[in-house]
Amino acid sequence: MRDSYREQLEDILNDLVEMSQLVAEAVRAATTALLESDIHQAEQVISRDDDLDERQHDIENRTFSLLARQAPVAGELRTLVATLRMVNELERMGDLAVHVAKIARMRYPDPAVPDRLRPNFVRMGDVAEKMVISAGHTLSDRNLELAQELRDRDEEMDDLRKSQFRVLLSDDWEYGVEAAVDVALLGRYYERIADHASSMARRIIYIVTGSYPDDDNQVVS
Repeated sequence: MRDSYREQLEDILNDLVEMSQLVAEAVRAATTALLESDIHQAEQVISRDDDLDERQHDIENRTFSLLARQAPVAGELRTLVATLRMVNELERMGDLAVHVAKIARMRYPDPAVPDRLRPNFVRMGDVAEKMVISAGHTLSDRNLELAQELRDRDEEMDDLRKSQFRVLLSDDWEYGVEAAVDVALLGRYYERIADHASSMARRIIYIVTGSYPDDDNQVVS
């Protein structure tokens, strides 16, 4: 019975890793849609969000089922509770990728990102995608060092966001209010993707060690 239980738990974690890969693909496609004014990529990100929602519900239901039918010991209980949180983190990251894609679609065929900030968003998209990928690898390997590196990488996203604001608030901003609103929203979406990935890293550290790093049990919403 316990072997079957552990196999079911491992299957849930494997599906969580697979979901992280799909979210990373959504972030990459949304960034492409944004920077290349690619309406087809934007539509794909938006339409595929239903699949992520279904995966979230499936993982949640199976996790609750294990909690209800079994008597998990300390480490297993930590894993199940953290899984419920992480699947929500991933679903939210998918939603944020959809938000990026919707702005790209709304501004099509014009670019939503001014040329002046294009390099900034290229880097933001790259950092966000790699953080989601790293979150999946960290979960798969239970690698504490990689989890800590992922948390540290969040600082780069914060620096990119600050750089955006310096451009937005400069006296020579020439792109108007509409573009400023788009940039502010887009920057926020990427920042939140990074925050959720960093939060996943904290939860993985919790699974492995039994405590949050620096006594930090902050939940990203």
